[in-house]
Amino acid sequence: MAKYLYIGSYSAEGAKGLLAEGGTSRRAETERLASALGGKVEAYYFGLGEDDFYILTDMPDNVAAAAAPLIAGASGSVRVRTIALLTPEELDAVKARATAVAFRPAGR
Repeated sequence: MAKYLYIGSYSAEGAKGLLAEGGTSRRAETERLASALGGKVEAYYFGLGEDDFYILTDMPDNVAAAAAPLIAGASGSVRVRTIALLTPEELDAVKARATAVAFRPAGR
């Protein structure tokens, strides 16, 4: 499974719901959503500042990873950014592939 980091913020309506239900309720619902898509929540944190939450997940593929914030965002209660995370070993594979391909910059 691949790792994804979701960073998001609550709308005014979402913040009201968070105040009413609490943080553990949101984590449980997020775990239920990830599980329904074949994934798993590894870590769930709330933050102070511009972003309200940080969720680290294992998801089976990009389709499942994209479905989660689409489902949550369609509710109007949150806004989510998704970051696909790479392991050091995956970065080594990227390096190997990148150094094997020639590229000519514009104007050269």
